[in-house]
Amino acid sequence: MANIKERLDKILPEIKKESFMESKGLGNEIGFYIFDYAPKDEMIVRDHIEFLKRKINNDPGLVNIVEFDLYNIMLEILEDKGYLERTIKMEEKHCSDKVLKAVKRTLRLTSKNNLFVEYIEERIEENHIVFITGVGKAWPIVRSHTVLNNLHAAIDENPLVMFFPGSYDGAELSLFGEIHDDNYYRAFSLVPR
Repeated sequence: MANIKERLDKILPEIKKESFMESKGLGNEIGFYIFDYAPKDEMIVRDHIEFLKRKINNDPGLVNIVEFDLYNIMLEILEDKGYLERTIKMEEKHCSDKVLKAVKRTLRLTSKNNLFVEYIEERIEENHIVFITGVGKAWPIVRSHTVLNNLHAAIDENPLVMFFPGSYDGAELSLFGEIHDDNYYRAFSLVPR
């Protein structure tokens, strides 16, 4: 089994492949990838993502990496709608379950006009590689399989990599190696463990 640094070093060659940028898998599937890692390696992974963005985005080529941190998106949407301060006050007075339900409703995570999907869709262009980060920070409000399922219908021309603090076996996501999410079988492992 490769260590985290060896696996991270394999990302750049993978995303530079022509087949990766074509965003199509063997059966013409959409190019969604998951890079899973041990939660203890979070800071190493974050640093490497910054390295990848600098390396790719400063290259005179036509491709750019656009990172979407789910936690930061959530805060920005709540702030833009004027709900962030109210959410903080609600959490002081009520139980977490009530706050979670209210925030999920505000973000419209399971509806057709999902604010996360709209946020990401509005900010990507043809030459972008989409990096999804902040999965662990946004849990339990934002679930990774929900984001992927909703983005699957919205993004079909751009390759997408979700950096996932846990494990992915090609069918099941297990956040932090302990919390089993619904099955998600449409993504490829970017760099297998």
